[in-house]
Amino acid sequence: MNTQKENEICFSSHPQAEPEFNDAIEYYEEIEPGLPKAWSVIDGEIRRSLVSRFPYGVLYAEGDERIDIVAVMNLHRHPNYWKHKKE
Repeated sequence: MNTQKENEICFSSHPQAEPEFNDAIEYYEEIEPGLPKAWSVIDGEIRRSLVSRFPYGVLYAEGDERIDIVAVMNLHRHPNYWKHKKE
């Protein structure tokens, strides 16, 4: 059963994209340790990184060995809709 909405876009990544992404994280962590903490805390441990040229923010929480994306929110609509996702 296909539950994809009409205008919804599926995404995937090339098999080499994840190692490249991890390499980029290591590189920037060597240059600027603690870089994920560079963005504003907006609620508890949740931080927000604004997307250039678009009215969106990526909300995330940093774990021990990972970063959890909580939401990609439209800054002009329902600003608190994501709060139920914190648990």
